[in-house]
Amino acid sequence: MIDVVEFGLGQELYAMDIQLAREIVEMMPITHIPRSPDYIAGIMNLRGEITTVIDLKRLIQIQGTPGSSQKIIVLVAEATGGSNLGIIVDDVHSVIQVAESDIELMDEGISSGVHAFVKGIIKVAKAEDDRKRADGKGQQGTGLILWIDIKKILEDLVRRSQP
Repeated sequence: MIDVVEFGLGQELYAMDIQLAREIVEMMPITHIPRSPDYIAGIMNLRGEITTVIDLKRLIQIQGTPGSSQKIIVLVAEATGGSNLGIIVDDVHSVIQVAESDIELMDEGISSGVHAFVKGIIKVAKAEDDRKRADGKGQQGTGLILWIDIKKILEDLVRRSQP
């Protein structure tokens, strides 16, 4: 079994490894950094620690307006090369356990573009998907969750920013 954090971005459900999430905090005031790339929302003071906040939707180019209950997932330092870093998501739904048999891993040879950041596709049970739609947290009821590779996204970001 694999534990993942399930969250929403735009009209889709996504998941990331739970080991990469240090904590989940409500959206708080963020100080914009002039001349920074558009995916950097700014910085925030999280209990005395200055934390850089990235808008994940802009970083991986997902369309849509911000959700009504945006949250910030603060990542563990190992995932960010030692930096304090948080990512903005539209909403955090839950932490779920997924059987490896319910995951279709992405083939590196076929993947490209944004698919290069998709670790796999998680198939959720139809009943679980219906529950999400009934309480308003489900998006389209496809029964699929995109399992993204946050570490790979951040590594690519660092690689792009180096001369």
